[in-house]
Amino acid sequence: MRLIYHLIATLLAPFLRLYLARRARRGKEIATRLPERYGIDATPRPPGRLLWLHAASVGESVSILPVLAALPPELSVLLTTGTVTSAALLGERLPALGLASRVFHRFVPLDVPAWAARFLDHWRPDAAAFVESEIWPNLLAACDARHIPRALLNARLSPRSAVAWRRMPGFAHRLFAGFAWVHPQSEPDAARLRALGATAIVAGGNLKFAAPPLAVSEAELARLRALIGDRPVWLAASTREGEGAIALAVHARLAELHPGLLTIIVPRQPADGAALGPLRRSLGAPPPQGGIWIGDTLGEMGLYYRLARIAFVGASLVPIGAQNPLEPARLGCAVAMGPHGFKNAEAIALLCDAGALAVVADAAALEAWVDDLLRHPAKAAAMGQAGTAAASRAADLPAALAARLAAL
Repeated sequence: MRLIYHLIATLLAPFLRLYLARRARRGKEIATRLPERYGIDATPRPPGRLLWLHAASVGESVSILPVLAALPPELSVLLTTGTVTSAALLGERLPALGLASRVFHRFVPLDVPAWAARFLDHWRPDAAAFVESEIWPNLLAACDARHIPRALLNARLSPRSAVAWRRMPGFAHRLFAGFAWVHPQSEPDAARLRALGATAIVAGGNLKFAAPPLAVSEAELARLRALIGDRPVWLAASTREGEGAIALAVHARLAELHPGLLTIIVPRQPADGAALGPLRRSLGAPPPQGGIWIGDTLGEMGLYYRLARIAFVGASLVPIGAQNPLEPARLGCAVAMGPHGFKNAEAIALLCDAGALAVVADAAALEAWVDDLLRHPAKAAAMGQAGTAAASRAADLPAALAARLAAL
């Protein structure tokens, strides 16, 4: 199976180049950095020990920032991701955390044997760690061929993925048993990983529970709060595939009941903001006296969550799997999500048990929830306080994992 996968990936390489070029034309890749996706990079390797850490996109990148901050200062880190949005976010966050001098971002090569070989032969990392469910067979095999120890950090494996891997038991065992250690998010994840061959399972815990509050410009926050004043506000965050339109409809009905209502809509993809309304933060528009304000900027969720303490978290009314509800809960927001929260089931269960999160079945239920909390601000505040307390556990996890990575 490994040889078959290797052959298929090699044969697909020309088509993958066309695929990446098409993504670049759509703004999904940075055209000038496409060579990185082929494992080509003229940037010199930094001297000394180098840890390669790979995270898929924004959520995974944010979750490991506390780990990066806890690593020894003499250790350089090559941090790879696969999305433009994650690159933009890290371009802001790494300097803000004082990490830009020793943590540098590159795009991960696609899982083609020749591209993986070029990447590793150039960077020569002393160890590698993959975040959550980033299992790329050719990249892992290339690490093994070069005797680069590898770990799986904040590992997540859904029941559906586990079933798929069990259809290839020998192939799966080679990949999962090859990790020097595996840190699972939860005990069910640990059990599924162990069944596939992972042997060195270390103490678990979800890094998303240990993340610091999202960053914000205090000066900008104060300015916008002064503009908004005491008007009623709610937020539809990280909306996807029709959820922005649902937020517009909810606003239209609630604006009649709550004069001056400000609805902030933050689409997951900033480019989607143009279809939601003309008052867009990216164009310099301030929050209106009442109406719709579009937060189509990157890296400012900490600002939006602090402006609106009633927050719906998107990708959850559509079957995508939902964004991370711990981010608004950590900032004291009352949180609602749709029924499709399978990617963050543990966090949702934690917040539901604490009385900090409501699951709304559809647009009508979302409207009723927002209306209820706008009418009862004390109830919204109580939900927010419960969420902050529940989302603050596992504070010592980043330092423990940083020590394991340094030792690797």
